Amino acid sequence: FRVDPELGTLAEFRFAHELAARSGGAGAGRKQTGKAGTDLVVRVPVGTVVVDEATGRTIADLVSPGEELVIARGGAAGKGNARFVSSTRRAPRIAEDGGKGERREIRLELKLLADVGLTGLPNAGKSTLLAALTSARPKIADYPFTTLVPNLGVARFDDRELVVADIPGLIEGASRGLGLGEEFLRHVERTRLLVHVVDAARPDPLADIATIDAELAAYGHGLAERPRIFALNKRDLPEAAAALPALEAALRSTGREPIAISAATRVGVLDLERRIFTLCPPRPTPAATTVSERRIAFAGGAQDFHVVRERDGFRVSGDRVERLAAGIDWESADATAYFHRQLARSGVERKLRALGVREGDTVRIGARELEWKEAPAQ
Repeated sequence: FRVDPELGTLAEFRFAHELAARSGGAGAGRKQTGKAGTDLVVRVPVGTVVVDEATGRTIADLVSPGEELVIARGGAAGKGNARFVSSTRRAPRIAEDGGKGERREIRLELKLLADVGLTGLPNAGKSTLLAALTSARPKIADYPFTTLVPNLGVARFDDRELVVADIPGLIEGASRGLGLGEEFLRHVERTRLLVHVVDAARPDPLADIATIDAELAAYGHGLAERPRIFALNKRDLPEAAAALPALEAALRSTGREPIAISAATRVGVLDLERRIFTLCPPRPTPAATTVSERRIAFAGGAQDFHVVRERDGFRVSGDRVERLAAGIDWESADATAYFHRQLARSGVERKLRALGVREGDTVRIGARELEWKEAPAQ
């Protein structure tokens, strides 16, 4: 994967469920090597999280533009018999098949890299506020769930700037996945300050605030403790103007300092902006991980081989040893001797003996089924 700052979503993976690099080609006579395989470089947006689908373990969190991560390695190249020529083996009947590339099942998630998150119930005015604070132009309409994907904008004040994210409206049960809430809450995780946009014209704004409080606490990840500003929106409407004194008093009684605004008319927005830039904590120092280090931070590696005892013999598995067994000409004493030397050098023979292999036992290596024979005493 390569992080591309020009991308903003994972939409291109909606229908691309399997990605594969082109395989290499077979060699030919006259010592001609086969065509090399090609790398498949997949572009992803900043903030992409790579998760192992089987274990749920996070493999990587890609947050730096240009950062690269190798998620699956190609197989090793095969070896023709010319590679096994020596002073004593002039025409070896030995070859080694190319290895299989790694195959991984992963899940990609996107967590936006925003400094400030605008959160609240649907239709509270978050998108309108984003447009007022930044140059972003999100889709805005007077019905719930207008925003179905997060929108980003950059707010500037004096010589500072902050990235602001309009998080789609949350509903009760969002932390359990209702209304795509879990998808939305994930984007809030990286923010350092939350602006809770409250529709002050609704019948019970305090109950609305309690709903969002509960969802942030239930989701976890420290969201309930995140610094928060309560923006009481729609102060230009009569219903909100009538409710504001009691609403502000109720919030202040619990230690919360509200600010009344109208995102539509921009009344109070400048004061809100000042407060945002005052309260937003500084960005943390990035971890000391360079792009070059991440390039070789493979998602995982397998042991060279595994040996297990079965009911009727032994099973040896491993990419290198299986390729070796598949490429040996078993009619050739020279090739067979070479194979046994490789088993000894790699530690496979030692492991088989530790598990109790005896003369005549069946040893399976890949698709090959062999009979174990002790080497004659020297």
